[in-house]
Amino acid sequence: MVIAAALAQPATAVGAATSASAGAKPFAAAGAGYWHTSGREILDSNNQPVRIAGVNWFGFETSNYVVHGLWSRDYKSMMDQMKSLGYNTIRLPYSDDIFKPGTMPNSINFYQMNTDLQGLTSLQVMDKIVDYAGSIGLKVILDRHRPDSSGQSALWYTSTVPESTWITDLTALATRYQGNPAVVGIDLHNEPHDPACWGCGDVSIDWRLAAERAGNAVLAANPHLLIFVEGVQTYNGSSYWWGGNLQGAKTYPVQLNVPNQLVYSAHDYATSVASQPWFTDPTFPSNMPGIWDKNWGYLFDSNTAPVWVGEFGTTLASTTDQVWLKALVSYLRPTSTYGADSYQWTFWSWNPDSGDTGGILDDDWSTVNTVKDGYLTSIKAPGFAGGGGGGGDTTPPTAPANLAATSTTSTSVSLSWTASTDNVGVTGYDVYRGGTLAGTTAGTTFTDTGLSPSTAYTYTVKAFNAAGNLSPVSAAATATTQGTGSNSGCTAAYTVTNQWNNGFTATVTVTNTGTAATHSWQVGWTWPGSQQVTNAWNATEAHSGQGETFTAVSSDAAVAAGASTSFGFQASYSGSNPAPTPVCTAS
Repeated sequence: MVIAAALAQPATAVGAATSASAGAKPFAAAGAGYWHTSGREILDSNNQPVRIAGVNWFGFETSNYVVHGLWSRDYKSMMDQMKSLGYNTIRLPYSDDIFKPGTMPNSINFYQMNTDLQGLTSLQVMDKIVDYAGSIGLKVILDRHRPDSSGQSALWYTSTVPESTWITDLTALATRYQGNPAVVGIDLHNEPHDPACWGCGDVSIDWRLAAERAGNAVLAANPHLLIFVEGVQTYNGSSYWWGGNLQGAKTYPVQLNVPNQLVYSAHDYATSVASQPWFTDPTFPSNMPGIWDKNWGYLFDSNTAPVWVGEFGTTLASTTDQVWLKALVSYLRPTSTYGADSYQWTFWSWNPDSGDTGGILDDDWSTVNTVKDGYLTSIKAPGFAGGGGGGGDTTPPTAPANLAATSTTSTSVSLSWTASTDNVGVTGYDVYRGGTLAGTTAGTTFTDTGLSPSTAYTYTVKAFNAAGNLSPVSAAATATTQGTGSNSGCTAAYTVTNQWNNGFTATVTVTNTGTAATHSWQVGWTWPGSQQVTNAWNATEAHSGQGETFTAVSSDAAVAAGASTSFGFQASYSGSNPAPTPVCTAS
């Protein structure tokens, strides 16, 4: 959260929110699997709308290196209470300190509570919280709150925690929870503020550009996570709460490599955090919708993207704060009227030990502050499905089979594979080039583009289902892109010339599709069955597992433009004898 916000000038009120809904969209059964966006809504893996209505549970970002309150309560009891009150999501702040080897949590009571956390590192405790959240139907948003436990930073990096560490740790979390859709997304950095800018183009301070770099790194590790991007403090001389100013997103939107995964996030507070000019405006509180519109609400009203108010809170000690919270809750759109066509939110905080806001819990870490909780009743939402956050389905699809390159150019490789099976249904496939995600597709073909000529690439594929379960990885397939010369094109046609019980012969015809004679050529494929070559002629044969490669011998390496040559082989097989898909490259 923000401790203080030194603002240059008050926000100027603009027109109040005008969006309306013809009726609430039902979403009582929503929440399955990983989530994505559509306009201003967040949808689950079954395209059902969801509403994040949760709390911040802080502590991993502090020198305790774990959520607070475990000195008084068992973590499972605490999370059960969150759910019983109607909260469905936990925002979990952390600092990069928890990634340091051997970082251990402290201030945990292991006597008749939290016994399964004893001896665990901070990251292992986070695993426990995530897993239990999924088992009772809560979702988790991870929040990179601080570079280290000493305090917040204006920029996403410091002299001791460089950008490379920030991105490495974000990617590590994305990888750690891959296949566990209880974690629906990551808030990249908490409350960027001056000198952080939005759209200024200076890579050392432009938060929008940094968010794109980090967001794309996270999505390369797990393309199914939501990327939450907060605002800054000042844009074009107009200042607001730290992380709450998203005015620049209109002109300079965040652009990610994976579509429909971006959620903008704002923070908003009352006078118990800091006094601001709009609280003493004679028109308060009627001026507030215009201020919210200007800074972040316009993104929702224009159907640009979902907006998540990741932090808002108050002690409620003053009348001004009480009026502010009532107005903000109304602005966030009551669930009974608008359903999931509403703002997303997580209240600050669950913890009572936030000095300038207090929490949903009183100081005994058990009693609920019913007044504060009551303000939020109208914007709470139905809980999500249990069982890992995916409706109970924990069965992964089978591994994709028969992965093969079907064609190449100098800059692309086209792939195909046999569909995976699943007890519920396969939703799509992640295609990896080496260890990097090349893309995601709903079908069983994919073309990887932007490659280098005359370069070998190795691919694997994983299937995923609606619950976010990932299949085992497929067998690898290797393809070499064509060269850039005029004689680089060729095709290969495969024909079985004779077949008998457990044996056959075949001929492959190589045709030069370029404009000059080849110097050499190569044909390769991955056998879709149990075939094994026993001898070959007019080409040099090599194999690795089910991968075959035939290279031209000197007598037929040169093939004139438009001309053809051929080679043959004898092979054994068992069962069926399906034809492979040959890929030809020439130089």
